[in-house]
Amino acid sequence: MRRALVPLLVLAALAAGITLGGHPDLLPGFVRDALVGDQDTRVVREAIEKVADDYYRAIPERELADAAVRGVVSSLDDRFSNYLDPKEYQRFQDVTHSQYAGVGMEVVQVKAGLRVVTTYDGSPARRAGIEQGDIITAVNGESLAGKAAARGSDKIKGPPGTPVKLSVRHHGVERVLTVTRARVTVPVVASRLRTVDGKKLGVVRLATFSSGAHGEVDAALTKLDQRGAKGFVFDLRGNGGGLVSEAQLIASAFLKGGTVVSTRGRSVTSQTLKAIGDPVVPTAPVVVLVDHDTASASEIVTGALQDRGRAKVVGVPTFGKGVFQQILDLSNGGALDITAGQYFTPNGRNLGGQGVKTGAGIKPDIEARDVRKTARDEALDKALDVLAAEVR
Repeated sequence: MRRALVPLLVLAALAAGITLGGHPDLLPGFVRDALVGDQDTRVVREAIEKVADDYYRAIPERELADAAVRGVVSSLDDRFSNYLDPKEYQRFQDVTHSQYAGVGMEVVQVKAGLRVVTTYDGSPARRAGIEQGDIITAVNGESLAGKAAARGSDKIKGPPGTPVKLSVRHHGVERVLTVTRARVTVPVVASRLRTVDGKKLGVVRLATFSSGAHGEVDAALTKLDQRGAKGFVFDLRGNGGGLVSEAQLIASAFLKGGTVVSTRGRSVTSQTLKAIGDPVVPTAPVVVLVDHDTASASEIVTGALQDRGRAKVVGVPTFGKGVFQQILDLSNGGALDITAGQYFTPNGRNLGGQGVKTGAGIKPDIEARDVRKTARDEALDKALDVLAAEVR
């Protein structure tokens, strides 16, 4: 008799556990507090369950949980922090490993949507007539106003060969373009040799601080040096940043030891990153060319070279981002991409505003800007003139 009762009791306990686990509100208060968590945590679960059970139409609890997490992140009032649901996180990882298709442009967030920083040669965006400064206000009819750059970019990306409708504001005029996605190779580094006043000068442009970018920068600098370059313009216009580790390595191409950047955060270890190894360009004059879209890791390198007296900065004030983000995996396959701390230049400057607000950025030593209506690149011409005056 006892042997027969044991499996029945086990099954009864299991059924009760499943019922109470799905409806913790049925538990006595002292038991519920111990098993389900504190009041603040429990009320979130309670609200999700009540909406799932009683709302006039059925909504999967998974969707409600996603919405709850998005609400938490949205309440931070931090445009740099995002919740990536499982599908969005997978796309993010694909992009990180260059396994994606898009229209071939770099963008930054603005109030109305996404502002185009640059389009790549031969890309679908370039062929469609999208230009630097255009604003992407909607994707397939869905407004991008107030959405983070990562979320807007994810909506533009998709399988190669598929169409995407982009609402584009060009010089104040709105138009809708249908652009066919394609696999796009992002040109990380471009370089060339220029001659000004009889002096050979190297120009190295870096698009993003992606993994391995330092190796391409080093190779470009070495090649230009071998071709007789006596000074270098490091063009970081439109570069929205990337990996802090790459910023450290790229700054090391110009600096011999010493501080590149310091980072501080509440839950991350404070650290000071220093230049490592022998610089590729130890003494030749350097000018860093920047614009308002020079941000994050780009500002780290620019700030380090300016503070250390290694380079002159030419252009307009940079973006002014003084914080960095951290990816935190979640149990549902998604992730939090949230602000984890602040960074500081060698002289202790934080380039952002208070907290996550946009700050003053880096003020150039010499102001210069490109006039879009002309065929010339006036800002680059100014940088080359400044550099030529430094070369002996």
